[in-house]
Amino acid sequence: MSSPAPTEDGPATRPGPRSLAEALRVRDDASLVALLRARPDLLNPVPVDLTQLATRAATRASVLRALERLDRFALQTAEALAVAPDPAPYSLLEGLLTGDEGDPVTTATLPRTLALLRERALVWGPDERLRLVRTARELLAPSAAHPSPTGLGPSLAEATAGMSPGRLQVILTEAGLGSTHDSVTAVQALTALFTDPARLGALLDEAPADAVEVLGRLVWGPPYGQVTAHPATHLRWLLDHGLLVPTAPGTVVLPREVALHLRGGRAHRAVEPEPPAIAVRAVREEREADAAAAGQAYTALQTLEDLLKEWGSPRQSWSRTKDVGPAVLRAGGLSQRDLKRTAGYLETSEDIAAFWLELAYAAGLVAADGEADEHYAPTPYFDEWLDLPPARRWAVLATAWLGATRTSGLVGGSDSKDRTLSALGPHLDRTAAPEVRHRVLALLAELSPGSVPEPDSLLARLRWERPLRGAAHENDLRTRIAGWTLNEAELLGVTGRGALTRQGRALLAGQDTALVDMLAELLPPPLDHVLLQADLTAVAPGPLQRPLAERLALLADVESKGGATVYRFTPGSVRRSLDAGYSAETIHEFLTTHSLTPVPQPLAYLVDDVARRHGHLRVGAASSYVRCEEATVLDEILADRRSETLRLRRLAPTVAASPSEPAVLLDGLRGLGFAPAAEGPGGDVLVRSGAQHRTPPRRAPEPVGEGGARPRQTMLAAAVRAIRAGDTAVTTPPPAPPAGLVTPSEPPRSSASETLVTFQNAVLTGESVWIGYIDAEGAADRRLIAPVRVEGGFVTAYDHTAGELRTYPLHRVTGVAELPAPAEGEPTPASGQGGGG
Repeated sequence: MSSPAPTEDGPATRPGPRSLAEALRVRDDASLVALLRARPDLLNPVPVDLTQLATRAATRASVLRALERLDRFALQTAEALAVAPDPAPYSLLEGLLTGDEGDPVTTATLPRTLALLRERALVWGPDERLRLVRTARELLAPSAAHPSPTGLGPSLAEATAGMSPGRLQVILTEAGLGSTHDSVTAVQALTALFTDPARLGALLDEAPADAVEVLGRLVWGPPYGQVTAHPATHLRWLLDHGLLVPTAPGTVVLPREVALHLRGGRAHRAVEPEPPAIAVRAVREEREADAAAAGQAYTALQTLEDLLKEWGSPRQSWSRTKDVGPAVLRAGGLSQRDLKRTAGYLETSEDIAAFWLELAYAAGLVAADGEADEHYAPTPYFDEWLDLPPARRWAVLATAWLGATRTSGLVGGSDSKDRTLSALGPHLDRTAAPEVRHRVLALLAELSPGSVPEPDSLLARLRWERPLRGAAHENDLRTRIAGWTLNEAELLGVTGRGALTRQGRALLAGQDTALVDMLAELLPPPLDHVLLQADLTAVAPGPLQRPLAERLALLADVESKGGATVYRFTPGSVRRSLDAGYSAETIHEFLTTHSLTPVPQPLAYLVDDVARRHGHLRVGAASSYVRCEEATVLDEILADRRSETLRLRRLAPTVAASPSEPAVLLDGLRGLGFAPAAEGPGGDVLVRSGAQHRTPPRRAPEPVGEGGARPRQTMLAAAVRAIRAGDTAVTTPPPAPPAGLVTPSEPPRSSASETLVTFQNAVLTGESVWIGYIDAEGAADRRLIAPVRVEGGFVTAYDHTAGELRTYPLHRVTGVAELPAPAEGEPTPASGQGGGG
């Protein structure tokens, strides 16, 4: 093995690394940790050594993922290297980015950007010999099938690769160059001409005006053009002088060297070394924004609470078969009809209704009940969530929203297979969503408090940061997610009147306790009273305590919401409370206790009137029957033509039977203006239970990531140590075991726990150990190994006997024994092998 190569920033007189693996090998641990943090896909699984890490870092999928995470200037730098010779000196790269005129901003930014490309293992080598990873060059370099983003065509050597030697000699003669003996020297002579600004400029001065115009149309790309079999005079002049090169019948290309000269040496029309500034269209008072967001946060809590109570309530059926929430489609998700119904109930648009549903699903508050005839219903966690303080409940929603990969804005669209995407259904996960949401909030946090950004400038900034994923067209997913994020943050109360709030900053920073405390200060305390009015309404001037709100919602119907909620008392709402088991006396007591105003006389009369008639009729199962103590009441019902659909038949003066179900008979009699009560088998009035339908316990859906969660620092450090140890084991020749080393006569034996602890200690100290091992044939053997890492039921170690890195299943290891201490000055077999680095 050759001696270690110098660092990439070493003097030009010292040889640079010959491969990406060698470039990684001379890095320090902090640099390798930075690489694995920036490209976490390289960790799955942990590479055995640095050579495997370099190989994985150069695969097409990994390089493409790394390129997608570059900002616009870093990508422009990589594109410039893709069209430069390999290797290229730093001065050439700088010239491709700054042009002949130079650009101080680009010059100042380039070293930092080049360091980033090196850190991510996309560029390696010293400044005198910069190399772009070959896979990245293939992805970014120009070709007929994949034109370069720079708009440059192939080099002259590439464009003339299939040209006949005779044609090359003709071009040399027309260009004023002497003929050569072979094609290679001919191309070299032409390349020297086209890369000499003075000589190429003199040649272009002789070109016809129409020819110069043609070159001007091709110079910034695309570099390919079409010509006829008999081109015009000015086109023939360009072809004869090699300024246009035929690549296929009827197709010509502008060589890269000529285009660069016409561009003034620049690879890009416009270089963007700095991110575009975010324009501010307004500045709010921070307290004003926080207060507006707090009001919206309360609305969000109330919206989800009302909706999920409705879905879990037996008093209204979303299904025609049972009193549960809407049905789950066979392919999963909510039907368009039920989404419209949900939007109508919430008095909002379908896209906003889809957002609330997806938010509840991401927070684990709603799910499918898992029955044979599946329906959506609140989960048991919904009841736990309701018991939390309002600020804590909002924190649960906001945290779930920020990290969710489910994207409600896609609802109503189609996927790649032309399947309609439905709310709560599959195929709504987008891995970019959490990253975009975090980045949008981070950019808002960079503005001064109370600043409202101009959305277009914010989207332009995001496109600069991720140009490969953030193309300029409006339909780009990343751009759309950013637009949805601004709207959703406002709906949820993360922003207030367009400005990021204090609680939004705490959410972004992951400060959960501070987030709850900040919002608790802004939300009004729950009230224990309402204001009763003579028009049979009750006004709640703020949020009510939960028991009061639930009881009032049973006794009255919500008429309007806002800063104050208006409830209206109707005969139906009072009857609903009586059906739940309350008496007229308890209703009067409830109203008197919780009203700051006297109970209006019309309301007291309404309660007494409905209570007096409630239960006068009794309905039971016959299929159903109706009985009444007063025969005249049954006479009235049977005489009413509207009762014909109930098909009542009189069995006795006070009893009539019907083939209809009891629930149908109850609804029918109520429609006739009566107030019947349900009756049990014993003749007792059945009290309708307020029990809510719930799903079995469900966990909130896990976000779908590209490579799982971001690795922590401890994991990264451990991975680097394992890679270093494996690389040392592979690249360092094993030393011969010292003379007189005691070899155990039988395979060592130890308990499983002792074996595991000894292996882990050996990994940390880099020592070698003896192990007893049962091979595939069942034979016991002794082996001297230097453990590198222990994970997943396996130990990876350098086997001194075999002279290679091997992996052993722990269940085949009979035991482990440490080596005896060597004599003073005597090396051990672990020298240079263990988990060093």
